Order: sequence, then structure tokens, then C-alpha cells
Amino acid sequence: MTLRDEEWAALTLSLQVSVVAVLFTLPLAVLVAYLLARREFPGKGLLSALVHLPLVLPPVVTGYLLLLTFGRNGAVGRWLDEIFGLVLAFRWTGAALAAGIMGFPLMVRAIRLAIEAVDPRLNAAASTLGAGPWARFFLVTLPLIAPGILAGCVLGFAKAMGEFGATITFVANIPGETQTLPSAIYAFLQVPGAEDAAMRMVVLSLVVAVGAVLISEWLSRRVAERIGRS
Repeated sequence: MTLRDEEWAALTLSLQVSVVAVLFTLPLAVLVAYLLARREFPGKGLLSALVHLPLVLPPVVTGYLLLLTFGRNGAVGRWLDEIFGLVLAFRWTGAALAAGIMGFPLMVRAIRLAIEAVDPRLNAAASTLGAGPWARFFLVTLPLIAPGILAGCVLGFAKAMGEFGATITFVANIPGETQTLPSAIYAFLQVPGAEDAAMRMVVLSLVVAVGAVLISEWLSRRVAERIGRS
């Protein structure tokens, strides 16, 4: 299957948006997952609700809230523009932000389950050997939750690749700038006679999604073998 220029543009932009979304949200997802799994603090229930809010809100609502907050006249968007010259609305960076927010709950959930599966007595044993909190996390917890982190990354990546509602509301559907695979499929379906092009995009999306899952499974097995869990 030979891809046209606009199809390559949509594919590469989708991959770029998804990778950036996962890379920037991963550290925060690990931190939030650790807090929810291991710590008790006031407002824990509220934090959990806020984290999972994108799963229950209509994506268009999330996109509209992003527009109000990070748009050029939004409270945060105006500040970013004035201080850093960074504009997110109607830019690919905004698409990465929207995709990251929509995939964040899935990443946190996968990583949290992995952290909860780690026996706390391992950390207690490391503590008796003189390991501090950071050493216990990086030398004990992190290697054991690596498969969960990989699973979270794949879920976040897949969600970012398929994100549509929040993205099109926040950054619109601009070919070459913000048009990802889902918005390209939507655009083709609005044009009479472009069903074949839409189907090509659908097949391309399936290939990327299946490839990501297969790579994740392979990496998870390799990591599990390295830490002796297979």
C-alpha cells in the first residue's frame, strides 16, 4: 500500500503526538500512581477522581476545557504565550497535550496495579539494609513495576493514537499541522467518494495499534525474564 503525502503527514503527526504525549506524562503518571498505591493523605479520593475524570467526561468537554484553560486567552495559555512564547491551541503541541490528558488515567491505572502487586516487605527489607526512599524506589520498586510501566505506556500510546474528540475541539483539524489519523478519517468520510481513502487510514491505524501491542508484549516478556518473573 503506497501512502499519499497527506496520509504520510497524518501518520507521522499521529506518531509524533503519541510519543510526545507518553514521554511527557509518564513521570507524572508514575508519581501519581505511587501516591495512590502507597500513601495515605487528605484529598486522596479527590486526586483519584481528578485523574480518572477524562475517562467519564465526554472528550469534547475535555477539549473545550482545554481551550478555555490553554487557549490564547485562557488563564494558563496567555501566561505560556507571554512568558515562553508557547502556543498550544490549534498546534500539534496542543494535540499532544490533549492526547496525554486522555491517556493519563489508563497509564496511572496500569502502573498503580503494578505497584500494588509489589510486596511491601521487600522495601522493608531494603530499608533494614540502609536503603533510603529513593534507593528503595529505583533499586527495588522500579525494576519490579517495569512491565506495568510498559503496559501503561502502550495504553497511553494507543489512546493517544485514537484520540479524536478532545483533539479536534482543542486544535481543530488542520492538514499538516493538527490532522492526526482519526481526524483524517473523519475528514475523508465527509467527502463523497473518499471512502477508499478513509479505509486506508483505518487499515493504517489497525496496523500501528497491533504493532504497538505486539512490541509491548515482547518487551514485557523480556523485562519479566530479566527480573526473574517468568
